[in-house]
Amino acid sequence: MSDSQREIEELLYRYAEQIDRGDFEGVADLLADAVIVGPGGERGPQGRAEILRMYQATTRCYQDDGTPHTKHVTSNVIVEVDEVAGTATARSYFTVFQALPDFPLQPIVAGRYHDAFTRVGERWRFSERKMMPDLFGDVGRHLLVDLSGQ
Repeated sequence: MSDSQREIEELLYRYAEQIDRGDFEGVADLLADAVIVGPGGERGPQGRAEILRMYQATTRCYQDDGTPHTKHVTSNVIVEVDEVAGTATARSYFTVFQALPDFPLQPIVAGRYHDAFTRVGERWRFSERKMMPDLFGDVGRHLLVDLSGQ
């Protein structure tokens, strides 16, 4: 595995870690150079400020520890790098688990990410994150938006 592939995988895993910590500032920093794309290809928030607002408006955090009480698991990662062009893509699966005192541990949503990256100086940065959830459980304690239309 190349250094670039490993660096890009680390970005994927860092995203999961930060969201589970309720660190939306950190998520926005990771995605500051990116656009969020919906499952149908619709462009969503772009840039740090818009992405931060999206996470703050859609993700429920709990007062006991400031987190969403989730674990985002990223798997089946495939990274393709064009070192000459300074671009890369990644495809991966995600599964989100949640547990609360009145909500036993369970998967609440699963799907795929299709990501694009650009090298900025010596660092890789997200340039696009396409989110494609396709298996839904009870997301009502995780999200502040209704996904029943999915």
